[in-house]
Amino acid sequence: MTLLRAIAVLALVLLSGTARAGDYPAPREADWMARDFKFHTGEIMPELKLHYLTIGDPAGLPVLVLHGNGGAAANMLTPAFAGELFGPGQALDASKYYIVIPDALGHGKSAKPSDGLTTKFPRYNYADMVDAQYRLLSEGLGIRHLRLIIGNSMGGMNAWLWGQKYPSYMDALVPMASQPTALASRSWMLQRMMLEVVRNDPDYNNGNYVTQPRLTKIASIFFGIATAGGTLNYQSLTPTREKADELIDMRLASTAATDANDFLWQWSSAADYDASGDLEQIQATVLAINSIDDEVNPPETGLMTRAMKRLKNGRLFLILTSDETSGHLTTGQAKFYKQVLQRLLDAVPQKEAKKPEKAG
Repeated sequence: MTLLRAIAVLALVLLSGTARAGDYPAPREADWMARDFKFHTGEIMPELKLHYLTIGDPAGLPVLVLHGNGGAAANMLTPAFAGELFGPGQALDASKYYIVIPDALGHGKSAKPSDGLTTKFPRYNYADMVDAQYRLLSEGLGIRHLRLIIGNSMGGMNAWLWGQKYPSYMDALVPMASQPTALASRSWMLQRMMLEVVRNDPDYNNGNYVTQPRLTKIASIFFGIATAGGTLNYQSLTPTREKADELIDMRLASTAATDANDFLWQWSSAADYDASGDLEQIQATVLAINSIDDEVNPPETGLMTRAMKRLKNGRLFLILTSDETSGHLTTGQAKFYKQVLQRLLDAVPQKEAKKPEKAG
């Protein structure tokens, strides 16, 4: 595989593409306004815009798909993910399922600091994201019960919270590239340092910048290399210093699409995340999917093994390291787990919809 081709393949897995397979219905996009949305800080926004995509007929079994940090709904439409799951006869066949993919609070076309409030935008967290998603589904779309919630990275962390905040709302949970435990160790240290680089950039000016601070892109690239991509994958892509420089130069030359305040709010939102307190409250069947070469959630810590023992009905599926895996990005490739996902859906009973729970 040439370097340029390999980079293109990695880019798809990196949540950077918006390509879709031609054998499932075209996504529809829309906005919904959550009225008087209350954040965990106590702040209330009279109107909170939530953007989302849907695929399939609203009469189908509802499925919620959640993207990773810094991403958006469209990033879940890669051939490696949607192309392996949403087509005819596939695990999440869009002729059978009604697939909802929201832009998380603070991401994509949903409400975020760069819309106008800048540093006055409330400091949201993952619990706020989940409450916003719940209100979109229950109030905006009138969905009383979900067949499945599947999320990747931040979306996986959101899924863990969903299972505890709204335990009767879904049949199955598939949190991927995530753990229910609080951020700590190297993972949080790297994330904290990334945030510090941006905050301490003189161009940031306490969020009152005129042009985008240049260190935002550099911090993001550095963090991405340190926390995702996979050791074997990077060795294959960049076996020499020249190849490594070529990849770095390509990333540095890319246009920075993220507003610095949006960036800081997005990555700071994980700081108080901890979904380990009420794991016993989860009623849904859980299929947690991680990869052995995940830089952010290394299985050797034993954290996931201990967490899974506390679930009423849960299973951990670990993707073995190979020359096709890419560390924390591996779960962007549904080919590794589409069969086990299908078996989950075949086995988990469909529960009847109950009266919607109160958000928050």
